[in-house]
Amino acid sequence: MAANISAEVPTTMDPKLDREPPIEIPDDFGYSVESLLIPSHYNGMVESVMIPHGLIIDRIERLARKIRTDYDGVTVHLLCVLKGGSAFFQDIVEALRAIHRLGNQSYIPFTFDFIRVKSYAGTQSTGNVQITGIDMSTLAGKHCLLVEDIIDSGKTMSVLVPHIQQTAGVASVKVASLLEKRTPKSVGFKADYCGFTIPDKFIVGYCMDYNEAFRDMGHICVISEDGIKEYAEEGGDEV
Repeated sequence: MAANISAEVPTTMDPKLDREPPIEIPDDFGYSVESLLIPSHYNGMVESVMIPHGLIIDRIERLARKIRTDYDGVTVHLLCVLKGGSAFFQDIVEALRAIHRLGNQSYIPFTFDFIRVKSYAGTQSTGNVQITGIDMSTLAGKHCLLVEDIIDSGKTMSVLVPHIQQTAGVASVKVASLLEKRTPKSVGFKADYCGFTIPDKFIVGYCMDYNEAFRDMGHICVISEDGIKEYAEEGGDEV
C-alpha cells in the first residue's frame, strides 16, 4: 500500500520553542578518522567523524527520558521511518523499555509500526513524498511519534505530519529526530525531540546511507569525495 503526497511546502513552520535544546555540532568540528574505529572497507571514504557512537547513545538515553516524561501515563505509538531511522528507533526503544521496566507503571509504554517515506534521490531531498508500509486508518486515536534519522530541508516532515493529522484521525502526532541540519534549504520545520543540530554536510553512518553504503558504520561521519565517487549510482546526483 502506497500513498503519494505532493504539496506546496510552507516557507516557515512554527518552531518547537518548548523543546529541550539539542546539542549543536559546530560547522568546523570533526574527529580525525585516525582517532576512532572506522571499518576497513571504508578507509578513505569518510572525511571525519562528526558524532562518535558513544555520544549518540548517551544523547538518545536523554531523549528517551524526556519522551517518557512527556507521555507519562500514555501509550505512545512509535512510527519508525525506514531505513535510516531504524538504528535510532532500536536504541530509543531499548532506552524507553529500560526506563519503564525500572518504574512502577501499570500501562503499556509504547507500541510501534514501520513506515517507508521516500524523498531522497542520491544526495538530494526532493519535495514529493511517498509513504508505504502502513494502513493509515490503524493510527486512529493513537498518540503517534515519528522516529526519524535526520531533518534535512524539512520538506518531508512538513508534508508528512499534516497528512497524518488530516487523514489518520490520530490523537496527536509529534516528531523525534536524531539530527537536524542547519541548511539554507530548510523550510523551518523543527522536531519536537532532537538529538543534535549539525552543519550542512552530507553525513553517513549509524544506518544513514549514501546509495545503501555506510549503514553498517557505528559513528556518524562526513562522507569524502572518494566515498561519493566510489558509491555513486550511474546518472545519480553528486555533492
